[in-house]
Amino acid sequence: MGRFARLLHPKSLAVVGGGPWGEAVIQSCRATGFTGEVWPVHPNRAEVAGLAAVAHVDALPEAPDAVFVGVNRVATIEVVRALNGIGAGGAVCFASGFLEAVAENGDGAEMQSALLEAAGEMPLIGPNCYGLINLLDGAALWPDQHGAARVERGVAIITQSSNIALNLTMQRRGLPIAYVGTVGNQAQTGFAALGRAMIEDPRVSALGLHIEGVGDLHRLEELARAAHALAKPIVALKVGASDHAQNATISHTASLAGSDAGASALFERLGIGRVSGLTAFLETLKLLHVVGPLASNRIASLSCSGGEAALIADRALYHDVSFPPLDATQKAQLRDALGPKVALANPLDYHTYIWGDRSALTRTFTALMHSAFSIGCIVLDYPRGDRAAAPAWDAVVDAAIDTMAATGTPMALVSSIQETMPEDVARDAVARGLVPLAGIDDALEAVALAAKLGRRGGPTEPLLPAGPLEAGRTLGEAEAKATLAAHGLDVPQARRAEGPSAAVAAANAIGFPVVLKGEGAAHKTEAGLVALGLADPDAVHRAAEAMPATMFLVEELVGGGGAELIVGVLRDPAHGFVLTIGAGGVLTEILRDTVSLLAPVGEAEIHAALDRLRIAPLLLGYRGAPPANRKAIVSAVMAVQDYLIANVAEVVELEVNPLICTPTRAVAADALIRLGDPA
Repeated sequence: MGRFARLLHPKSLAVVGGGPWGEAVIQSCRATGFTGEVWPVHPNRAEVAGLAAVAHVDALPEAPDAVFVGVNRVATIEVVRALNGIGAGGAVCFASGFLEAVAENGDGAEMQSALLEAAGEMPLIGPNCYGLINLLDGAALWPDQHGAARVERGVAIITQSSNIALNLTMQRRGLPIAYVGTVGNQAQTGFAALGRAMIEDPRVSALGLHIEGVGDLHRLEELARAAHALAKPIVALKVGASDHAQNATISHTASLAGSDAGASALFERLGIGRVSGLTAFLETLKLLHVVGPLASNRIASLSCSGGEAALIADRALYHDVSFPPLDATQKAQLRDALGPKVALANPLDYHTYIWGDRSALTRTFTALMHSAFSIGCIVLDYPRGDRAAAPAWDAVVDAAIDTMAATGTPMALVSSIQETMPEDVARDAVARGLVPLAGIDDALEAVALAAKLGRRGGPTEPLLPAGPLEAGRTLGEAEAKATLAAHGLDVPQARRAEGPSAAVAAANAIGFPVVLKGEGAAHKTEAGLVALGLADPDAVHRAAEAMPATMFLVEELVGGGGAELIVGVLRDPAHGFVLTIGAGGVLTEILRDTVSLLAPVGEAEIHAALDRLRIAPLLLGYRGAPPANRKAIVSAVMAVQDYLIANVAEVVELEVNPLICTPTRAVAADALIRLGDPA
């Protein structure tokens, strides 16, 4: 067994440090039923938490599989060095004061480097983290209380916050948790490596990641590929938006394609589901644990109340789910089951005529369920157990189980609020293959995401490398357009001119009408440096004299454009090169109608992105207008990407805005490029 496997599945543990943290680790192991050896290490105590202690690492009876190091940061380095020397399987480093504290403690970076050197090839988790809990085998390198219990199968959860991990163990939602891991500074072992090891355990059904910073993109890609190959879905809760993409203010792209957009594009690219918060995180993992990704977002809803039916229908407007209408067969069978007084629809309010009757409930539920649905959602709110009995509610659960057996379609219980889904009901439902979802909004988000994961494939071709790079030279409009035109971008006929008279001569050579632009500013419209539709020499001369510029760009006027787009690229070291496509022109940041992808992309992805825009109807031809040339738009985006690929080592930022989309062309009316020094 390799050293990493020994750390994750230990047969023996050592606990270095005898304070409350060390004692808590031993208590955690007892609470989880760990049956292996546990050896405390303390220089001054004969026993810790009732176990005999040795004075130093070298006095351990053998090299432990896993070690919790709960001493100060200086001592941690020497302990880790000694553990590596005796061949320990791996260690969790609890101490803080390393790289995370550079601002407060100037030697934090040096201390972390020394820690890594001391560890050598020995797996190291942390520093600045709580560690690991293995609920499958009962091992807990965990210096605090926790609420997790032993399971035979469950999800793995890894967080970059020890306190969030602790809180998640206290969930009362019936979610079986197989592993809890915290990674702290990720000095050596990050969540990608730890997650890879966890999903390789056949007892793990899905992986949940709480992410503050992505870290090594290549390793995350590897994790996503491995998870896809193993059919283990990944759910991510991404927080802590960085400022990588916010430093640049020269273009619209920088404000539109910030780090959060980059994170969403990254997860989309890798086939990882992104959730909005902790409760949706837990509910989505629960759904994936019980039934896995869903075949579609087409669902059925049943409730005994019109209020609940209306509520779930209304909340569905905010989630990517649909309620297909009933067909003739469903209506006939439901009418037979429910009688003439019930209005038939999806969502279905089946009233209380059959309440408490398991057989009638099963007949109704089975009549509604159809192969077109990926899951059936039964809205059911249990009463308080201390104040009311619930045999009739139990009949609904039994009917749901019967319906699954009869139809083969997954079923879920959905409570309106979390408090009306008792933990014992949830646990029992999971054990019987029924999904208990707490809270309508979280339930719908979970269903929508499970359906999206069911439609997604695994990661495509590798991302373009996008390491940090300081911006340097900026290519102005004329130079940027010429550069991109060499890669196939369609640009207007243009000439540069110095002074009003030269601008008139350039306009005469191009032919009227023309556009006149003053050089020297990124946002020309706001600076009064753009004049459109100049129809004669006098108009050009007057416009040039009125502009606060001496150098001008004179261009042909591109007419017939029904829509304007922005095509931008931003180097985001946290996530890759973010390619943004959206509504362009002067209203870009007001509309904020964009889709972000990660380069490289294919033509199919560009078409899909265009279809997702709110202005997509304009591209298709709105109110009788001719459609834009879709092939030309896609070619323009691919030309921008071709330039990026050829210059990936130095591109910091690139923007075409607007890209004027006509029935015959997609023309770059403005462009800029920012480059850095690859050296």
